[in-house]
Amino acid sequence: MKKRFSEEQIIKVLKEAEAGAGTGDLCRRHGISPATFYKWKAKYGGMEVSDAKKLRALEAENNQLKKLLAEAMLDNAILKDVNSKKW
Repeated sequence: MKKRFSEEQIIKVLKEAEAGAGTGDLCRRHGISPATFYKWKAKYGGMEVSDAKKLRALEAENNQLKKLLAEAMLDNAILKDVNSKKW
């Protein structure tokens, strides 16, 4: 899935909303739905661009660690299965 807006652009839109622009007007101007706006606000509200970059890096690291854990658990399950069989 291709992201249409970068974190910098999302934060810029949220800053406009904080400055007093109406939500409906912002959504029409940037071509997004109100649901998307409120999802962005929940995730990026109150952040600066540097914070968003750190968040992206942490999410990538978290995904990598989850994959490593899943692989280790799978290896462990395979070894238990092999070990439980009587030779």
